Amino acid sequence: MIKIATIAGSDASGGAGLEADLKTFGEYGLYGMAAVTVVATMDPKRNWAHSVFPLEENALKAQLETVFNGAGVSAVKSGMLGTFYAVELAARYISDSKTKNYVLDPVMVCKGNDEALNPELNASVERNLLPLAAVTTPNLFEAGQLSGIKNISNIEQMKEAARIIHDKGAAFVFVKGGSKLPGAVTAVDILYDGKTFTPFEAPLIKTDWTHGAGCTSSAAIAAGLARGLPVHDAVALAKKFITQSLSASFALNRWVGPGNPCAWRQGTLFG
Repeated sequence: MIKIATIAGSDASGGAGLEADLKTFGEYGLYGMAAVTVVATMDPKRNWAHSVFPLEENALKAQLETVFNGAGVSAVKSGMLGTFYAVELAARYISDSKTKNYVLDPVMVCKGNDEALNPELNASVERNLLPLAAVTTPNLFEAGQLSGIKNISNIEQMKEAARIIHDKGAAFVFVKGGSKLPGAVTAVDILYDGKTFTPFEAPLIKTDWTHGAGCTSSAAIAAGLARGLPVHDAVALAKKFITQSLSASFALNRWVGPGNPCAWRQGTLFG
């Protein structure tokens, strides 16, 4: 079995975070492991208001020791980290293990919010983790935070943001436009390798149920890398995976709904 890990928050509703990651890893036929950084909960009595509970430092370190030095991995992704020590520990273990297939999902907000969780913490992610990343997968908001280009609204701005982020250390930058790009008629994302911009386009899935889409996309890219795919191929397969997942998205309750990572089984994702 190919081993892969996620360093991320747990989403009690199951649609995002490490739950989405592990479901994706399983669909790729991989053995998934997780180091839990925070636990995110939602209050149905307060219109699904989010609360975040960080795990203490020693608990996280023990998990990372288990994953990296007890089992070993072919690839790793990180999502919501939540604390400065989580960022620093993730960087240390990824660096010490010489893990090349590292995908950084620079989670900066919980869905439904439009303010960065912690600007200083995001700066720590940029400083400590971006240079280690084989691929980073910011959405438009995150790309704006990392690049300094606010309110990204077109392909040229996506490209410029990708260029700036690449210059800060990531080997490949995958800026996700998707349904959030104003006036979009297809879901367009941009991959930049330092020389070439490669667009990835797919039908625009018109759904409000997109909870966990970013987590799933980055997990799918990491899974492709773990299986030995080159970055461009891993991204192309991940794009198919998330498109099929969103095409089968569903309402979990009146507030939120996730994609369905099992949806490829009704298609031809793996030929």
